Amino acid sequence: MEKKPYYITTAIAYASATPHIGNVYEIVLADAIARYKRFMGYDVFFQTGTDEHGQKIEEKAQKAGVEPQAYVDRVAGDIRSIWDLMNTSYDKFIRTTDKDHEQKVQRIFKKLYDQGDIYKGAYEGMYCTPCESFFTASQLKDGRCPDCGGEVKPAKEEAYFFKMSKYAPRLIDYINQHPEFIQPVARKNEMMNNFLLPGLQDLCVSRSSFKWGIPVDFDPKHVVYVWLDALTNYITGIGYEPDGESTDQFKKLWPADLHLIGKDIIRFHTIYWPIFLMALDLPLPKQVFGHPWLLMNEGKMSKSKGNVMYAHDLVKLFGVDAVRYFLIHEMPFDSDGNCTYELLVERLNADLANTLGNLVNRTVAMSNKYFSGVVERTGAREAVDEELKETATAAVGKVTARMDELRVADAITEIFNLFKRCNKYIDETAPWTLAKDPAKTDRLKEVLYNLTESIVMGASLLAPFLPDTGAKILAELNANPRPFDGLTDFGLYPSGNRVAEKPEILFARLDLKEVLDKVGVKEEALAAPAAPAEPEKPALPPIKEEISYDDFMKVDLRLAKVMACEEVKKSKKLLKLTLDVAGEERTVVSGIKKWYAPQDLVGKTVVLVANLKPATLCGVESRGMVLAVSDPADENLALITPSADMPSGYVVR
Repeated sequence: MEKKPYYITTAIAYASATPHIGNVYEIVLADAIARYKRFMGYDVFFQTGTDEHGQKIEEKAQKAGVEPQAYVDRVAGDIRSIWDLMNTSYDKFIRTTDKDHEQKVQRIFKKLYDQGDIYKGAYEGMYCTPCESFFTASQLKDGRCPDCGGEVKPAKEEAYFFKMSKYAPRLIDYINQHPEFIQPVARKNEMMNNFLLPGLQDLCVSRSSFKWGIPVDFDPKHVVYVWLDALTNYITGIGYEPDGESTDQFKKLWPADLHLIGKDIIRFHTIYWPIFLMALDLPLPKQVFGHPWLLMNEGKMSKSKGNVMYAHDLVKLFGVDAVRYFLIHEMPFDSDGNCTYELLVERLNADLANTLGNLVNRTVAMSNKYFSGVVERTGAREAVDEELKETATAAVGKVTARMDELRVADAITEIFNLFKRCNKYIDETAPWTLAKDPAKTDRLKEVLYNLTESIVMGASLLAPFLPDTGAKILAELNANPRPFDGLTDFGLYPSGNRVAEKPEILFARLDLKEVLDKVGVKEEALAAPAAPAEPEKPALPPIKEEISYDDFMKVDLRLAKVMACEEVKKSKKLLKLTLDVAGEERTVVSGIKKWYAPQDLVGKTVVLVANLKPATLCGVESRGMVLAVSDPADENLALITPSADMPSGYVVR
């Protein structure tokens, strides 16, 4: 019977620097999914690789004094060596500097241009080099890149544009009809509400201000926008041909079953990429999963912050499978995980050394001590055996259900629930007590058989997540990996089999202080920071004299949306706000220029004193007042805005 294909991809890693452990999480997660699918019987194709073009890389190469190609060759080599270090089973490692990829991207660009989806124009906006993205002033967050928080600079250049708006309605319909397409659901809501429903702008798909990219072959002063270049790897890597017959591999694998990516690039994969595919008349990937971030001490890992961990350092301290376990186990489905040396040591000691390692060691040691390593089934069953058997045979269904939902951390937890049940079974049956009574020899054999069989089943399930550990356990028990369709049957371990003579210590317990000494971190640095001293309270102005409820009710407070904002000429303090109040346009002048740039206010909802008598300030009539809160010294000020999205004109009371 022909196996069903399963095509899984990671985002290709940007070859600007060696990835830290937060970046490595994605490849390990994808590998666990790919291995589990193979275990289930799928014909898996697992693709990863490197994204190697763009202005940021050109600038880094210049700073390093080397050509861009030499720079990315080194970094791509580092990335691939880390993927290999983490024992990941990718089938293809694509580089966007591969000649066949570059040629296909050029043909894709030309195809889209010829059919009228790409046109030539000029771009002026704010550009973030690390994200390779343009933004309008209103899209910025506190004047910085909304994606990475980095600095943006004004940029103006000739460029080619893709007609995003042409396909936006079709994409909106597709997302509504395929709720499984974007996961988790929070990512889907973000894309719909923040980008698609407000209306898509046409996308800049070429650059002419730098050279390190794939040239537009019919207009060589332009290079292809790095995201159009990078995203198409998912089809060029498996044989897509824009101008001819695509390969059998492409026909077999596309559409991809899963694009596994970080939540920070979800927009590119769920808006730009699907629209590119629609324009190429190709089906969309079945699912895009935007996984959360792995934080260090609750903060996003960043070289500039100096809070990064690297895979090769962690592997030296803990071993490959221990690091894989931590990465998989510690990441929730849809919220960020946290990584510290303290947590790593705790997980290794509690879960790997104690729950798993000690279980296997005790079981093998008891078989050797009592029966010279021979494991034999006798049929001397008791009621206590049934719960262990039920836990063991139900585990594969529970793990598969979690994996189908991409809840990989929950899946590995289900496996360890089986190992915990085995430990409880040892306590319940007390083999050391049975061994003292010759009349209970058959019962002791049955107990050790049940333990061995359960561990074989658990180790077979564990192998996709911790490949070396699963193999070591099975070797100690002298067992073959249990096939997926054999994990609901209890009792397949051959009676009379002999386990290893000397059990290997799978995971040695670690001392936290010794680990911290090796990495140069003081233990006290991990403790919760001392509560800051209570700041001296500023002198607040006294509360004004009392007014009646009727006096207060004379003030008409309304929500108003800022439609436009500009500086008032010849004034150092004033901004002119154009407000929408339930369809009525109002002009309000406010002395908040010190705290807000005009572009930061557009789109905000503010609280307006709507029935204030008009006043003229610097020649501009102001019809109302926007409310704000400030400190006593007027050093900090913030406009009052609603905590939920509410229509303009609503009464504030």
